[in-house]
Amino acid sequence: MEKRLEALVGRLEEQALDAVLITDLHNIYYLTGFWGSAGTLFVSQKRSLFVTDDRYALIAKQVVQGCDVISSRTALSEIAQLIQADGLERIGFEDTISYGFYQGLVLALEGYDLVAQTNLVEKLRMIKDEVEIATIQRACQISDQAFIDALDFIKPGKTELEVANFLDFRMRELGASGVSFDTIAASGYRSAMPHGRASDKVIERGDSLTLDFGCYYDHYASDMTRTIHVGHVTDEEREIYAITLAANQALIDQAKAGMTYIDYDGIPRQVIENKGYGPNFTHGIGHGMGLDVHEVPFFTKTLDTLQAGMVVTDEPGIYLDGKYGVRIEDDLLITETGCQVLTTAPKELIVLSV
Repeated sequence: MEKRLEALVGRLEEQALDAVLITDLHNIYYLTGFWGSAGTLFVSQKRSLFVTDDRYALIAKQVVQGCDVISSRTALSEIAQLIQADGLERIGFEDTISYGFYQGLVLALEGYDLVAQTNLVEKLRMIKDEVEIATIQRACQISDQAFIDALDFIKPGKTELEVANFLDFRMRELGASGVSFDTIAASGYRSAMPHGRASDKVIERGDSLTLDFGCYYDHYASDMTRTIHVGHVTDEEREIYAITLAANQALIDQAKAGMTYIDYDGIPRQVIENKGYGPNFTHGIGHGMGLDVHEVPFFTKTLDTLQAGMVVTDEPGIYLDGKYGVRIEDDLLITETGCQVLTTAPKELIVLSV
């Protein structure tokens, strides 16, 4: 944790800041090891201070590393005293705070230069260390196994909600602390909705079924998608599936450190466009993943480059409105020479016998 705080201090120098307030709870966990619902971290060149309230004081004193810890319900007042005592002027804050908190911040730090920061800590979080990678890999193993187990549960007559609930509870049984987002289970015509949340629609024979789900394990997320067919598959559905799988695999084959974001998005997109379905791939290719299931990098069409240690998703899809859709998503660890696929659940075309 102390190395992470040192890296943040380095970022302060780059941004010409005297200090920064960290209030995002995932960022606080990353920097201190504290996990709870109340906390404020103050970091300057001279000191690091963590403020929480009496509910978490004992826990914070046990787990927080590299910081002084105090208990107070008036964190901003405590921090304002330090800023004044140390003669600081230019104070950063995370731009994700609420407007109400911002008003309190302006009042508590009146007269100081307050500077909004975007992804100050999140950019440090992009590169995962060995412990983080192992934890994410375990989260992926849990979601992999839940998918395999769900194949025996899915039958015509089950609702999408029943399948989603099965996945959610199975991941918990396998050791997850919770789901990383609301599970998507979209069947038949609803599978053409990229984010079709599970509904009470009954799954029928001949339906395609897209399952997009993940879990948290020891605070880190997994996120995977598989599309299967129930009882029957048409020639067109086989073709669409094969194209989507080829796009997914093309990126796995080429992804590595140094690749630009625009190329990362473009490689699978070109596969789909070459087959005439470019307009039916309606979203970005993926996103970063870690303490948040969706975190930087996001694959906007820029010349920013992938770095070794990033964990990112590879999720091409083809969606035919009113008919069905197919998406296949894997979690990839970027390395200097390629990538490691962390999600290993089957990707071959699965047609359930019913």
